[in-house]
Amino acid sequence: MVESSSGWQFRSGCLWGPQTGPNPTDRAKLGSQRHLFCDGQGVPLAIQLTGANRNDSQQALALVDAIPSLQGERGRPRYHPDCVLGDRGYDAESIRQGLRARHIVPWLAKRNTEHGSGLGRWVVERTFAWLNQFRRLRIRYEKRADMHEAFLTLGCILICWKFLATP
Repeated sequence: MVESSSGWQFRSGCLWGPQTGPNPTDRAKLGSQRHLFCDGQGVPLAIQLTGANRNDSQQALALVDAIPSLQGERGRPRYHPDCVLGDRGYDAESIRQGLRARHIVPWLAKRNTEHGSGLGRWVVERTFAWLNQFRRLRIRYEKRADMHEAFLTLGCILICWKFLATP
């Protein structure tokens, strides 16, 4: 660990922090990955930043736990969604058991089945495309992960604002 003049501590050779890892598709360069949980319309509910070498399935339960309480018109707030839809990347028994323990019905596509199950990622990918419209989020320029997470949160807030502004 090396301490800089501003008090931040870095590991030697890794100035990008713990939310980076070797990218499996880009010659093991350091990179980060965004994990997103959204509703059926594409409104982001929870977003996390991890290293590029983390699989989406490893962050699935952490994303479900990161969802804030869902307030309805009246009554007690809901702390979790009724069901979760996911593609083949989330087909693991540990994820299914974790969702059932949280009283969430898992609708996850099975591996080695035919395509066209309707449980694809197009809503999430569309939300990622909305986030990539913000130039600052398309490529990670910030060395500090907390700054990039702040910009990700701001992008999600602006997307939610667009949904609230349209009747």
